[in-house]
Amino acid sequence: MKKACMFALVLVLAACIFASGQSEKAGVAKPVVLQIGYENNPGEPIDLACHEWQKIIEEKSNGTMKIELFPSSQLGKKTDLIDQMMAGAAVCTLADGAFYAERGVPDFGIVFGPYLFNTWEDCWKLTESDWYAQQSKKLEANGLKIISSNWIYGDRHTMTKKPVKVPADLKGMKIRVANSMVFIKGFECLGATPTPLALGEVYTALQQGVVDGLENPLTTLEGGKFQEVAKYVILDGHIKNFTTFVVGTAFFNSLTAEQQNILLESAREAGLYNNSIQSAKEAEARAKLEAGGVTFYTPTASEKKMFQDAALQFYSYPEIAGNWTPGLHETVKAIINK
Repeated sequence: MKKACMFALVLVLAACIFASGQSEKAGVAKPVVLQIGYENNPGEPIDLACHEWQKIIEEKSNGTMKIELFPSSQLGKKTDLIDQMMAGAAVCTLADGAFYAERGVPDFGIVFGPYLFNTWEDCWKLTESDWYAQQSKKLEANGLKIISSNWIYGDRHTMTKKPVKVPADLKGMKIRVANSMVFIKGFECLGATPTPLALGEVYTALQQGVVDGLENPLTTLEGGKFQEVAKYVILDGHIKNFTTFVVGTAFFNSLTAEQQNILLESAREAGLYNNSIQSAKEAEARAKLEAGGVTFYTPTASEKKMFQDAALQFYSYPEIAGNWTPGLHETVKAIINK
């Protein structure tokens, strides 16, 4: 009996090896695997939507395309990931115009200008415009391919260790921003001292007094448990932040036309899912922040106008606007207001 079992096992192994060899001879390709890295933590809307994207792409491709997810900066900083995709790696991350402005398309930086958009519809008017398509083409020529621009990241608010009601309250306060000139100047005009840091380093930086606050959507603030080290949020909504997912142009061009379509369609569908859960998740995040001892402040109309007026300086900074196409601010506002 023992010999018979051993003989049967040998036959099974031989059959597997033969089948594997036949598959290779027949040209059966391995699945395309795309690694997606992001700073957001498990349970945040972006993370949940990326899991949905993982399912969608596998279903659409019948398992020939797969996504591996790496939340909480497990694959490294955003700038490192962008460097990797520029070198041809099969990686993807979410990024914004502020980063693209420093990758050869300076006009893209305006989409992260403070108080540029009033509604989400304003955002979609811009992303669906000829102007946006032109900027995306320029970025693609510089090695980066945007595969989706329809993801709501959220209204960005400011969380601090002491109360803030007007721009003057930010004077001298070190506020964490992403490492980009657009982010830096965007908060400098509001009166703060912008301090570039990776998001994964901010909790400790707040504990140690390296920074006095940070800015991000409520879901990200709660996801990072920043309520444990900062107790005030002003709902200034300084940026209506849609985000994009990007891969390297070389990687995108290595895919077949069918695979490219599947990647684009699945990214857009996952974006719609993300948008559908944002409001509920934002309310949930606010409740958790309040339970953690955070005090919220909503600026009055006159106080908000102070922030909006201060923000206008951003659109004339030589370090920012000096690199833009002349009349860019007017061009973009005309698209939004159409």
